[in-house]
Amino acid sequence: MFFTGDPTTRKRVDLGGRSSKERDRKKLLEQTRLERNRRLWLRQQNAAAIKIQKCFRGRKAVEAEHHKVRDQFYGTYGKHCLNIDRHSFGPDSEFLRDLFFFFNAQNNGDFTVLTETCRLLLQLFRDNGDIISLFGGVDYVTTHALVDYRVKQLAFYCIQAVYHNREQLKDQLLMTPWESSEPAVLLLEVVVFLIDQKLPWACKIVGYLLQRNAFTLFREIVLVGKENKMPSSCIGKVSSLEHMLSMMISHIGQKPCICPHTDPQCSFSSQMLTIPFLWQLFPSLKEVFATWGLSQHYVHQMALCVQGHANVLPNDVSAKYPGYACLLGNMLETAGVSLSQPDCSFEMAIDLAAVTKFLLGTIPPIKSSSRETKESSTLGEEDATQPDEMEIVLNRDLEQQITNAIDSRFLLQLTNVLFGGISLLSGSHYGLDEKEVTAVGAACAFLHVTFNTLPLERIMTVLAYRTDLVRVLWNFMKLCHEKQKWSSLPEQLSHLPADAPGWLLPLAVFCPVYKHMLMIVDNEEFYEQEKPLSLKDIRCLIIILRQALWQLLWVNPMVHNNVVKLVTNTSAYKRNSVESIKHRVSVVASELLSQLQDWNNRRQFTPPCDFHADGVDDFFISQAVIYGTKANDILKRAPFLVPFTSRVKIFNSQLLAVRQRHVVDGVFTRNRFRIRRDRILEDAYNQMSALSEEDLRGLIRVTFVNELGVEEAGIDGGGIFKDFMENITRAAFDVQYGLFKETADHLLYPNPGSGMIHEQHLQFFHFLGTLLAKAMFEGILVDIPFATFFLSKLKQKFNYLNDLPSLDPELYRHLIFLKHYQGDISELELYFVIVNNEYGEQTEEELLPGGRNLRVTNENVITFIHLVSNHRLNFQIRQQSSHFLRGFQQLIQKDWIDMFNEHELQLLISGSLESLDVDDLRLHANYAGGYHGEHYVIEMFWEVLKAFSLENQKKFLKFVTGCSRGPLLGFKYLEPLFCIQRAAGNASEEALDRLPTSATCMNLLKLPPYRSKQQLETKLLYAINAEAGFDLS
Repeated sequence: MFFTGDPTTRKRVDLGGRSSKERDRKKLLEQTRLERNRRLWLRQQNAAAIKIQKCFRGRKAVEAEHHKVRDQFYGTYGKHCLNIDRHSFGPDSEFLRDLFFFFNAQNNGDFTVLTETCRLLLQLFRDNGDIISLFGGVDYVTTHALVDYRVKQLAFYCIQAVYHNREQLKDQLLMTPWESSEPAVLLLEVVVFLIDQKLPWACKIVGYLLQRNAFTLFREIVLVGKENKMPSSCIGKVSSLEHMLSMMISHIGQKPCICPHTDPQCSFSSQMLTIPFLWQLFPSLKEVFATWGLSQHYVHQMALCVQGHANVLPNDVSAKYPGYACLLGNMLETAGVSLSQPDCSFEMAIDLAAVTKFLLGTIPPIKSSSRETKESSTLGEEDATQPDEMEIVLNRDLEQQITNAIDSRFLLQLTNVLFGGISLLSGSHYGLDEKEVTAVGAACAFLHVTFNTLPLERIMTVLAYRTDLVRVLWNFMKLCHEKQKWSSLPEQLSHLPADAPGWLLPLAVFCPVYKHMLMIVDNEEFYEQEKPLSLKDIRCLIIILRQALWQLLWVNPMVHNNVVKLVTNTSAYKRNSVESIKHRVSVVASELLSQLQDWNNRRQFTPPCDFHADGVDDFFISQAVIYGTKANDILKRAPFLVPFTSRVKIFNSQLLAVRQRHVVDGVFTRNRFRIRRDRILEDAYNQMSALSEEDLRGLIRVTFVNELGVEEAGIDGGGIFKDFMENITRAAFDVQYGLFKETADHLLYPNPGSGMIHEQHLQFFHFLGTLLAKAMFEGILVDIPFATFFLSKLKQKFNYLNDLPSLDPELYRHLIFLKHYQGDISELELYFVIVNNEYGEQTEEELLPGGRNLRVTNENVITFIHLVSNHRLNFQIRQQSSHFLRGFQQLIQKDWIDMFNEHELQLLISGSLESLDVDDLRLHANYAGGYHGEHYVIEMFWEVLKAFSLENQKKFLKFVTGCSRGPLLGFKYLEPLFCIQRAAGNASEEALDRLPTSATCMNLLKLPPYRSKQQLETKLLYAINAEAGFDLS
């Protein structure tokens, strides 16, 4: 390049070290690549255009050829096929070949031709009957390939014609051939004739129809026909459509059928059984499907889909008729017939259980309208879930179809087939074979989902009393426990991961069923006859349940309750989450253990410590008082796992924390009662009823007034209040006052006729509830022995037949006599009424609406027995118990006493009924004023006290502490500790003539230094029996 004289033109230099040639090369390569891609795209575009044009031209040519052949066909045979005869269908005739070449189901002319052809065929079939020679001529064997092809095409085109014209034919689709010869009937009847199993091509036609997804077409045809079904004049006659479906399904899966396996998505199960109430449309089809071989084939087909987690169902008919719910209802409606067949196989039952389990898990829980649901439900309050905004609501009739199908007969048949070959003999020498594990897995998986979906009262009784479920499951669990190895249930049946505990599903089913059994069984059956399980087995069961609960709640705790509540609405959670089953087991196992503990409290058959978990230590106790911890959760869900003494400590710490928040200096106490000893109940009622809940939690100071109207000596530092509480509870709960009655065992319960004595009896019960709560709140033990069934009301529990002996043993014996009566109970002339007799006034009440006219029979005697028990234990005292509970809960929270059963609650109220432990009192005693543990006066004192009767020991304790009962956990917990102080500075005769005195607020005994044991005993007895109030203080 020559120099131009322009100094601004300079050579460019790339400071990155790259030459311009390198840049130009990369740019060239990129441009080349883009050009190559553009040319490729153009070639593809051209190729696609050629294909489209070729296809269009081909279609156009085919269409033109169709028109040409159609015109020739009309010219030869006529538009209404008037020129055809028997020979037109033979292998040498071109009639069917031409018709199939141009046939279009949506063309009205073609539809007419096919209809008239079918009309002629039906006439020929009925006249001659030799269908094979009609299509195959004289030698079918030689021409079978052509003939088979033609009959397959003919059958399919008939179905296709009905499908494409279903809206126009909607009134004809469910007609019978006896009613009319409408086009739809003619077309379907030809198919019926062609697939007759006696014909050599029947299997090939059915196989071809399956390949062409014929059931998909049938589904749409049935749905249209269902909406437009007309009343039939031919009662008992089968429609052409139903006849054709019956022949097709009975052909499939039957020997020597060689039909190819069809796509599950296009099978009869997926396409037809998902139609709502299919059997109402086709009752004859139901009978065919219910035969053992067919049911087994189709149920097994569905089971394979379930195992493969394949979604093969078509779109739902509507939101209220989900396909899986319709499939479940239709399948279950016929399952009972299949299970009742004597040759029903174990494999069939396994498949049926697996399919039913899967489908039940996809539908929302079906609610029961029965009032018993609240009482018999095994789910706690934490299991209740709020309705999901997207929750599916099934049609009520569809729900009814499902619940009616899973009835007592179905459950009995299914369990009989599953457990038919399992030995009910227990013992470690009987091993678990694969069949038994499979049977247990199938039954448990099915029943667990059933419990979550269906109303329990419909199925529990039959499972408990008419099947071997409890014994089979118990033998399984017992053997696994003895071998310390739980067999894993088949994953395809349980749908649980392989690492899930083997005891999870068996316990989820066993616990609610056995719990239901225990609600009905009587004391003689449980303790004497040892039914349904022996007491030895029950002890083993307690250990299994205790270990399972500890594993679930402490070792491997579940998701927190709040998380569970958020996810329980989702169907995926119900079906697949192990957490769901763990949560369920923790609830039902806890309820069953609690129930077994109640039986043990009635009559001990195992040490109470068997219910206690092994891992409860000081760390656990420290955590239990902290809200939200695992230990606190166990205390709420399964308190019996924690020893009673530990729970009492926790209860006392909770009370102490509340008292400390409300403590007020005694000098400035707001609540001061002035109580007349001879009018203690009235004065206490008037003054305490005026207090607010806040005041009730605070300190109350009492001044007693004696019979002369003079205030008694002594300043209330807590001791006088304890004496007041003990005296008022004795007066208020005295049966002479009329608010409470005594059982035969001298246990107290509300008087059902209290309203006849006191006009304001309900207000008095509220007051008494508050009074008892105040005693417990202040840690004061009171001698009030309540009946167990009344203590259940403090825990808001329902009483059952087995609680009746504590109220009326004679009535209980009569009811048990009825339960086991062998004759005709109706001859006893009993009716559903009960007679109440209060203070000589008899009233009659109906146990059921219309009960005066409803006789007790062998069929309803169990209901009668439980209604009588319910009336006496729950209904009669419902108002009194309710008001007592309201007063009680003013001070004592429900979750505080939920830690204790009724027997333990009585101990909280009254302490132990055993004799006073003098050695324990001596071990935790202090001394003052010159006394010490080895002083001769102290030695005499303990010898005298130990020799006292129980009554005098209780009087002594009341004398020095204000309460006749010691602390529940021993005198170590007496606040302050018991102390003996020397009362006289010298041992003069005047000083030794004094009586012992006490300061109950300090738990202090002022004891003069008596010289002899006889003198000490005489003075002490006089002091504790003087009943001089606090004048001796």
